[in-house]
Amino acid sequence: MHEVSIDHTRIEPGILYFGTPVVLISTLNEDGKPNLAPMSSAFWLGWRAMLGLGATSQTSRNLLRTGECVLNLPSEALAGTVDRLALTTGADPVPAGKQARGYRYEPDKFHLAGVTPIAAETVSPPRVAECQVHLEAVVAGVHRMAADDPAQHGRVLVFEVRVQRVYVDEAIRMKGMDDHIDPDAWRPLIMSFQKFYGLGPQVHPSRLAGIPERLYRGPDIDRARAVMGGRSEGPR
Repeated sequence: MHEVSIDHTRIEPGILYFGTPVVLISTLNEDGKPNLAPMSSAFWLGWRAMLGLGATSQTSRNLLRTGECVLNLPSEALAGTVDRLALTTGADPVPAGKQARGYRYEPDKFHLAGVTPIAAETVSPPRVAECQVHLEAVVAGVHRMAADDPAQHGRVLVFEVRVQRVYVDEAIRMKGMDDHIDPDAWRPLIMSFQKFYGLGPQVHPSRLAGIPERLYRGPDIDRARAVMGGRSEGPR
């Protein structure tokens, strides 16, 4: 074995955002108008996603009230669009924690970002036309983080959402296949330590790529097929 040089230093960074995809979450406010919020604390398992959000955010309030959202995934080409939404909130008054960070109230996020709302099929919030991926979803569960620390408990909510529809731009669909994304064509916008990045080319073949995607298909796909167009099944 070759010799490994170990040169690690103990540090205490304020955040641990090592790099995750950006999501534009669209929800509906109490007055029926759409809210649009950028976030990057998200990951997917099957046709479900886990979303970490501040409990006082307008998006959290809307998710708790309606149980519906669309997860719009911007490509790296939309970095400027996403950045126009930075330091804005749909919550009025602005929560104290966000005031301290310089946030301001913005009632029309779609107009501010310069993006186009289009109707979703199974939920009420609109999709973002400019994003190449749209995931219509309903809330399946809510977890209040930091149960071991009364000072933090409930300040951050983790929403489990179940996807009901997936729409993708034809440009990122794998040629000759109905239900596959081409990872060489899809270039998600990545947030790493508060800065925007894109993905580079594939660096190494993956043995996991030899497993057919159909072997990962779970029952949520059949459940999604049973959801009729129009409204969703409602909050869960």
